[in-house]
Amino acid sequence: MAGIDPTLFDRMALSRDPAAVRRRVEAMEKLLERGFTLPGTSRQFGLDTILGLVPVVGDLAAAALGSWLVWEARNLGLSRFQLARMMGNVGFDAVLGFVPFVGDAADFFFRSNTRNLRIIRRHLDRHHPATVTIQN
Repeated sequence: MAGIDPTLFDRMALSRDPAAVRRRVEAMEKLLERGFTLPGTSRQFGLDTILGLVPVVGDLAAAALGSWLVWEARNLGLSRFQLARMMGNVGFDAVLGFVPFVGDAADFFFRSNTRNLRIIRRHLDRHHPATVTIQN
């Protein structure tokens, strides 16, 4: 194909390299939890909160996206205990999401994906120290 970088598809491939996984899970967490700022405040929210406004289907979609972080963690070799904690966070967020209004507030304050990212970062920092980045 003329005009398309021939290495584009290689760069788009999902790498199992810990540094690539770190970038992916951090980007997904930002999209789900901190992608937008509430006008007039410094309070951030993300796609998880927006999807939570759609009854049932939105909460299921948000849980599926959160489960992707758990899948990435599994591929990194996190322990069963860590994976169970992460699934517990996603499950708790999803169950609360089914309760009208309470679930919307829970999405805004509980931030299961941020909690799960913290678990993944701890694992990466301990087992793959070359992937450590400076937090801003």
